[in-house]
Amino acid sequence: MFNLTGKRALVTGSTQGIGYAIAKVLHDYGAEVYIHCSKDEVKAQAVAAKLESGLWVTGDLGDPEYIKRIYEKTGELDIVVANASVQFRTPWNEISAEEFDRQINVNLRSTLELMQAYIPAMQAKKWGRFLAVGSVQQYRPHMHMVVYAASKCAIQSLVHNVAKQVAEDGVTVNNLVPGVIITPRNDEALADAEYARKVLAGIPAGFAGQPSDCAGAALLLCSDAGRYITGIELPVDGGMKL
Repeated sequence: MFNLTGKRALVTGSTQGIGYAIAKVLHDYGAEVYIHCSKDEVKAQAVAAKLESGLWVTGDLGDPEYIKRIYEKTGELDIVVANASVQFRTPWNEISAEEFDRQINVNLRSTLELMQAYIPAMQAKKWGRFLAVGSVQQYRPHMHMVVYAASKCAIQSLVHNVAKQVAEDGVTVNNLVPGVIITPRNDEALADAEYARKVLAGIPAGFAGQPSDCAGAALLLCSDAGRYITGIELPVDGGMKL
């Protein structure tokens, strides 16, 4: 049920953290995986070589023309994981128009554009998996990340809506919702012992997760094992949502 041999996949933001963990598990179970990085071609190539795939793309998901270019390089795919995102820590009353646009464009608009680019071919083949990567901030928004949290809520609505429309074509659309995960993005914040203590106090499991904790859930939702699961939000958060 988890065998992905013959499947072709793209994981955005996959040179490190959660994206890399998902790309690796898809590769380990047989898929050919395109690694994506926003700017660093050397890093993207190195990660692709590490997975022995040699498949990589780079580019800014906030660029309205980028998804068209990435599709031209990859062609039709069986699995797309929209993992890459942008967040700014800014008080709500100080958020600039530039910060707002950047987060909405990269986090939300590009998710829709990835759906528009890749799902039609999945429908034609009667098999496809689209996985968005949300955030526990859908339920517990950080006071200094109101736009980031809002963009993740909007992605969940998008997943619900599109999943219902493409389900009869063998395409599932789901949302993986990580909690506090030890990634480069969180390293600096969690290095503050007092802040880390407060964060961990809100996690029933009592600890922050690792990127690998998201991998099994992603494999389920991207394989035949998850063929009857669509339109859901799957928290991987140690109970933080509760």
